[in-house]
Amino acid sequence: MTAGEPSAADDGAWGVEPPASVVRPFLLTAGRIAGGDSLVPPIPIETQVVATELGLATLEAFVFDQHRDIITICRQPQSLAEIAAKLRMHLNVIRVLADDLRADGQLALYAPQAESARDATVLRRVIDGLRAIPDSRGAIRER
Repeated sequence: MTAGEPSAADDGAWGVEPPASVVRPFLLTAGRIAGGDSLVPPIPIETQVVATELGLATLEAFVFDQHRDIITICRQPQSLAEIAAKLRMHLNVIRVLADDLRADGQLALYAPQAESARDATVLRRVIDGLRAIPDSRGAIRER
């Protein structure tokens, strides 16, 4: 190893992302799809997910690394969209796996209230928050 090269302990220190999983999504979900049961709609992408004590206690017992990765990421609350992005997995695969882990008591899911999804003030706050982010020159957008 030469000076300036990261050691094995520094994996990811330079922002290099790990390669995507070689396990095919349909193997992880056993061919199931999110919302495949017409009576149960898919879990909304903004649903907050957090690991339970049981999930954290059984972290090393998972057969698939993806289950362990989901539990590990969810030590702090995450949305389904954030989990999919961080693990570089399809959102619908994350929906199925998260629902499986919830059914086993290893994750807790907190879906948004239906009324808040239709509330225009929430959308206005999101737009105002996005406008408050400075651009690459440091300028804030005018309304």
